[in-house]
Amino acid sequence: MGRKKRIWLPNYFYHVVCRGNRRDPLFKDAADFLTFMYILRKVYEKTPFELASYCLMTNHFHLQLRSRDYPISKIMSLINKRYTNYYNTRYHLTGHVYEKRYYDKMIDSRTGMIEVSRYIHLNPVRANMVNLPQEYPWSSFSYYQNQTFIRHPFINHDIVLEHFLGELDQKVEKYCQYVIELQIEEST
Repeated sequence: MGRKKRIWLPNYFYHVVCRGNRRDPLFKDAADFLTFMYILRKVYEKTPFELASYCLMTNHFHLQLRSRDYPISKIMSLINKRYTNYYNTRYHLTGHVYEKRYYDKMIDSRTGMIEVSRYIHLNPVRANMVNLPQEYPWSSFSYYQNQTFIRHPFINHDIVLEHFLGELDQKVEKYCQYVIELQIEEST
């Protein structure tokens, strides 16, 4: 029996999640995280896409992804195949790196865009890896605070910030407050 065909609508973002096989780590050290970011950039150069947000956890990752020209399945196939080749070579392994096919869900509302972004950015806080989302180095939250020195061409945080009123710095402040307020609510 074949797999169910995935639906792709080019003007929509998707929440994409991939988990390590048997929930094993996908990223064991900084070199793995950096290599994954390098792979994202290389895939972007040939098959353009946008990320509104991302978070690379140790045993899974989240991408808020849109491609206007290529199906999400094509983008994810390229990313996951390249990372699998790297991972298996580096750790002298063979076989599956990912637990199963990636999870994806189309984000079909403006509210959904900011809620998914907030969920992604709070992932390391919920996992008790850090106390605040800005403390986690492997997510796009630093882009929202303009604290990152490396600018990736595939990051488009404007799509989330456009949901807030004001000048850019006011939008950033409102978004960061929106994320942190939920964190405070959940911890009480």
